[in-house]
Amino acid sequence: MHPTHIKTDIQRALNNFTDGELYENATHLLNVLGYESQRTLSRDTNTTEAFLEDFDRHRRMNRDKALLHEWNTADFLFQLTADEITQHTQETIVFHEDEGVDDTIYYSYLFLAIRLKGDVYSRTALANIAREINKCYAMPALLIFQHGHALTFAIINRRPSQRNQDRDVLEKVTLIKDIDVVNPHRAHFDILAELSLDVLYHRYEFSNFLELHHAWQQTLDTSELNRRFFKEIADWYFWASEKVTFPSDAGEKETVRNATCIIRLITRLIFVWFLKEKDLVPNVLFDADEIAELLTNVEADESTYYKAILQNLFFATLNQEMNTPEKPNTRKFRGDGRQHYNITSLFRYKRYFRDPDAALRLFESIPFLNGGLFECLDKPAPEGAKTILRVDGFSDRDDNPLSVPNELFFSEPQAVNLNAVYDTKNSRYTVRGLIHILNRYKFTIAENTPIEQEVALDPELLGQVFENLLAAHNPETGTTARKQTGSFYTPREVVNYMVDESLIAYLKNTVRSRAIYCPSETKLRHLLAYNDEPHQFTDTETEHLITAIDTLKILDPACGSGAFPMGILHKLVFLLSKLDPRNAQWQQRQIDRVQGAITASEKIDDSTFRESAIKELEREIESINEAFERNALDYGRKLYLIENCIYGVDIQPIATQIAKLRFFISLIVEQKIDDTRENRGVRPLPNLETKFVAANTLIGVEKPAQMSLRNPEVDTKEQALAEVRRRHFTARTPRTKERYRKQDADLRAEISAMLQRDGFPSETTEKIAKWDPYNQNASADFFDPEWMFGITDGFDVVIGNPPYISHDKISKQLKTKIKNGYQSYQPFADIYCYFIEKAIDLQNEGGILSFITSNSYLRAEYGAPIRNLLQSKNILLRMLNIEDSQVFESAIVNVSIIVSHKPTNSSDNFCIVVNSPFSGESFEEFVRANSFNYPQVYFDSKSWNLAKPKLVELQKKLESSGKTIEELNTKIKLGIATGSNEAFLIDEDQRREFCEKNPINTK
Repeated sequence: MHPTHIKTDIQRALNNFTDGELYENATHLLNVLGYESQRTLSRDTNTTEAFLEDFDRHRRMNRDKALLHEWNTADFLFQLTADEITQHTQETIVFHEDEGVDDTIYYSYLFLAIRLKGDVYSRTALANIAREINKCYAMPALLIFQHGHALTFAIINRRPSQRNQDRDVLEKVTLIKDIDVVNPHRAHFDILAELSLDVLYHRYEFSNFLELHHAWQQTLDTSELNRRFFKEIADWYFWASEKVTFPSDAGEKETVRNATCIIRLITRLIFVWFLKEKDLVPNVLFDADEIAELLTNVEADESTYYKAILQNLFFATLNQEMNTPEKPNTRKFRGDGRQHYNITSLFRYKRYFRDPDAALRLFESIPFLNGGLFECLDKPAPEGAKTILRVDGFSDRDDNPLSVPNELFFSEPQAVNLNAVYDTKNSRYTVRGLIHILNRYKFTIAENTPIEQEVALDPELLGQVFENLLAAHNPETGTTARKQTGSFYTPREVVNYMVDESLIAYLKNTVRSRAIYCPSETKLRHLLAYNDEPHQFTDTETEHLITAIDTLKILDPACGSGAFPMGILHKLVFLLSKLDPRNAQWQQRQIDRVQGAITASEKIDDSTFRESAIKELEREIESINEAFERNALDYGRKLYLIENCIYGVDIQPIATQIAKLRFFISLIVEQKIDDTRENRGVRPLPNLETKFVAANTLIGVEKPAQMSLRNPEVDTKEQALAEVRRRHFTARTPRTKERYRKQDADLRAEISAMLQRDGFPSETTEKIAKWDPYNQNASADFFDPEWMFGITDGFDVVIGNPPYISHDKISKQLKTKIKNGYQSYQPFADIYCYFIEKAIDLQNEGGILSFITSNSYLRAEYGAPIRNLLQSKNILLRMLNIEDSQVFESAIVNVSIIVSHKPTNSSDNFCIVVNSPFSGESFEEFVRANSFNYPQVYFDSKSWNLAKPKLVELQKKLESSGKTIEELNTKIKLGIATGSNEAFLIDEDQRREFCEKNPINTK
């Protein structure tokens, strides 16, 4: 626990920054935290010029990256050594300088304070300043920035012994960002208190500077923050599941219905919390006292908050255009009777508000977002518009069964019994209202990267929360807690590794095939590395690389919440920022794409239709220019990468919804808010329904065995359909979206009829006609890349983490279909094996495959068909076999990571192999330290042991000297297999319970 006075003292110290000198205020705050020293410098002035004269005479800093023109003052506060740490703590600290600690020696810390001229700075800008300043010193420097009424702490992780003064050594910069000195967020109080020297020593008992630095790093580790947040959310989720009622149309089983609807509620609300970080949604909507003044009834068992505030925010505000002088009543309450029947973009629950007009004014400054995320899922039933399928239950009818009690949002901490859920005994669980949970944490809208991290909850959290909740509750079966679904969130470091290796392989192969020469792998790795050095390619090579990025088609066939698509997006944006810093080529390529469509439209016979099409395309060029000119540089990069390059499939609609949500956040972070412009300058989000689809990836559609000639009329209609979907992607208004969706449905029906005449099975044509990409409630029972994405010749990269579902958990119906459609079918094969075969089928010629799966197929008998497919149809480039290690936080699975390509030709004689346990170090370092070359000829139909070549040769020699057990035709029986793997696993709650009963269990 923190000393009782520490937070009060921190509050006072922070408030001091509203007045006075930065030097005195920063020194006092550090003293409050226990960091105190007389080792300082007597400086006559704290100007930027004086700082450079004192500390950067050799010009180690990059002056532009350090944003020197933004500096107001620069103060050296003090140096902290072992003597000061021993003297100024309440604890009796044994502290010494150990010169033999690793290759990283920290003898002291420096503390500096910089006052900046502006009020708001990006995380990257502040991280760059911290990195540049640290070049000036041989020991780590902790910085305190003051910008406006906010402070930011910046701590860099670096190795002084490896420091190269002539180059920028990029280590991770961790920031505690935007601490409000007037009204600090409670999360910032907690973080600063946990960094106080006494609290750190009580927790970690460090004895040297390296250990102190590690204590800081662990305290600031966002993974621990995420775990703490998820535990609170999971407890709330299980508590809420017993309290809510949703319309029966949302699912037949109540448990399934509640699980899905609550996850959807959580993710929508967390998304709104990120919007609050951009000041797009007012805090008053989440203040219990303000809500009590706004609503007529806020009793704990009523559902007035969810209905009147959140549903109106979701469906009638974020999904409805703002009022304008031309249209002053766009946002309004629905009329009485059936006047606005099922128009779900109008306000409801008027009777719940004390002053309905005042309520509307609270929502009026919130911009329209579009994107489909906040479309109400109450839709007309397929059999007729008079029947409404109620999923969200956005209705103020008296017979609306929806119930989400107010206490779920604003309850103070209360004890609940969740022992049955967690399979524990006599454990104590405490829950609080969801709004209170969210208010306890600081959120940041920018996703953390390997080189900069803010101590806050970032958008990746959405993916982790979603996949962990699904692991805790399977909507398909209703089972809970440790009976998991096979959905595990891939750690960020693993995603980064797989993304990098896939892109290097793709760029090498693609540029080689198009430009005759092969780009140097060394140069490509330098390009992908997080450094600020210029790339090493010629202008011609750069143009080829940008072309390769622009034409890339990548698919995650089991995308979950979008970890791999987001990883690809971030890295491609990073590459473009290096190759094309001002977006000159990238912007022109997007314009050229539309110019091509204009040229094609000029050939249309119907003059009226031709002129209309050309005018619409010309407006699209204006929109492209606006996207680049009115937003941050990364906005145009992200928008058109999402539109043209990235695709995802998942069997669960809620998964694709969250994947889309993460992409929306990544676009919002790059937008510039301008209250003088329409919609506050916020460009409505794109529609991603035809980029991420809910479908069963493993099941295709039956097509005629032989089609020597393709019907040109079908080609024409499919081109028209592709154009409709392209325009729907950027459609901004509900009316425009509806027009394109109607055209989409008409074209689907026409193509279906044509295909049936051409001999396609009626079952196939019926599926094609009925598949509606805009129905967020449905999941297609088939997947076809041509029909769903317009991709006819395969994908350049197929990447992902297929489900971990064992053979005995695969339904009989699905198993029958797999048996009839997959070469690799084996009765005991787990489902990921079929995803590997499907991925090979989805690759184009030269395409890259990158999967993380269980490693059982490497040696198991049922893995032989998959091994055959991989070695016969792909060249293996990377093969990581990680055993006896826990790569996934929520699963104990021996994993394999493969990177391979389907060659048109290949000169890759060796595969890079890692065959070693992972002990939790940096994943990049783990791979580098354990890699060796493995000849391609060793990959055959037999077990892949992945031993080092000398051992393989010895094994072959032993096998040739006598008969193996396999040759004796002796069968070794498995014995009784219960399949109850959970009997061998305990979770953290059970571990604590066992340790409390008997301390010896801690060992």
